[in-house]
Amino acid sequence: MSSIVAKFGAIAAAGALIATTAIPAYASLGSPTEVRQQTSAVQTLAVDATVALAAPARDAYAVSMPVPVAAVRPKAAPITVNRYTGVAPPAQSYSGAALIQYAAQFVGVVPYGSGNSPTTSFSCDGYTQYVFAGFGISLPRGADHQARLGVRVDQSAAVAGDLVYWPGQHVGIYDGAGGMYNSPTWGRYVEHVSSLWGSPLFIRLQV
Repeated sequence: MSSIVAKFGAIAAAGALIATTAIPAYASLGSPTEVRQQTSAVQTLAVDATVALAAPARDAYAVSMPVPVAAVRPKAAPITVNRYTGVAPPAQSYSGAALIQYAAQFVGVVPYGSGNSPTTSFSCDGYTQYVFAGFGISLPRGADHQARLGVRVDQSAAVAGDLVYWPGQHVGIYDGAGGMYNSPTWGRYVEHVSSLWGSPLFIRLQV
């Protein structure tokens, strides 16, 4: 009898073990809905982790060094101080010596500029125009235009009062001794130079 009871007990224990093994996995986790939610959450975490770990795509780029820029020398600032307070009137009769004497009065007095009056400024051609006008000689503006009104002479034959002319660039008044009076460039006043540069032409006006 006891052996029969023992056999039934063993069978009951075996059945309980089988029943326990056969219980679905989700039964220990909750309802099927809860299992689906947990599974979805796990998948979402997996996707987020994948995105976080993935290297972000970047556009290719190249590093280029800046191109050196050559230094540009700034133009001299215009002189704003005009020292002109009036000069002696020119001689009544024209001569090279009288022209030079009159031209010399503006040295260090009138600044270079775009004008043709001692009360404002003198460009190179504005200066020659004004000085010759003091003797009743009318010259146009422009170095090239002024030069066309005269004839070219050799430097050895040039005299005071002739024009010293660099085609397309500059004009001054020859002093008869290897130099000239001129209004040179920005940042300077009318000046006298004792020597000439380059290969200027010498023009004698027909006066």
